[in-house]
Amino acid sequence: MRATIEDMAHRLVEVPGVTGVMLGGSRARGEHRPESDWDLGVYYRGDIDLGALRALAGPEVEVAGPGGWGPWVNGGAWLRVDGVAVDWILRDLDRVEQVWADCRDGRYEVGVQAGHPLGFWSPCYVGEVALGQVLADPSGELDRLRRRAATYPEPLREALVAGAFEATFLVGIAAKGAARADTLYVALCLSRAFGVLVQALFAANRRWCLNEKGALAVAEALPGAPEGFGRRARGLLGALGGTAESLAAAVAGAQALVDETRAALPATYRRPG
Repeated sequence: MRATIEDMAHRLVEVPGVTGVMLGGSRARGEHRPESDWDLGVYYRGDIDLGALRALAGPEVEVAGPGGWGPWVNGGAWLRVDGVAVDWILRDLDRVEQVWADCRDGRYEVGVQAGHPLGFWSPCYVGEVALGQVLADPSGELDRLRRRAATYPEPLREALVAGAFEATFLVGIAAKGAARADTLYVALCLSRAFGVLVQALFAANRRWCLNEKGALAVAEALPGAPEGFGRRARGLLGALGGTAESLAAAVAGAQALVDETRAALPATYRRPG
């Protein structure tokens, strides 16, 4: 299958507009299972020849052009090759380069994107390159960016650790929802609070966080995570209930976990509050 994927990558870079192709996801990191998808990042610049992409994908495959899947997951296609899922994910290389510049300056965005309940965190673009495997890269641009992104930018680390302040704010407003027995509101606040802490823990350890899937399990094992961080977060989310009393208890537990986590983060980057 690997040879098939590499051949596909070299055919993809023949499509006008395509700059390079990277293997991403669990297979690039060596964390895959036999049934795991093959995720191919298809990096393009300017206009991409969608007709040529569709011809390569085949008549039964729908190819979404830039913006077809939302503002951050640009587009792509879902294929089946020898019974295995292969995903093409379009990435605008100019935009990836801009996000890399932002990361080096300590700036990031969190955008609304289908399939990303915590939001799409812009540093993911760079993390995908840093943790991916180059399959086809005629100009060498992807490999050069991958080498640069191997060093996690300290300004981004500072910004994401300081951003853990949002978790404290979220737990505070969750208490108001608990008093009204508003389970949805509390669940959303606490889920995001824990997600923000996960981002901060990854950054504190100079690790790229690509998305929400599996991130809590990784974060709980990172240096600096409070004892039982993952177990406590899962327990709180799993026992919210529907009464003001049960929700208030969950918020109190979340407050303690947020306080402990923020206290464990690098003091230099911690924001008061």
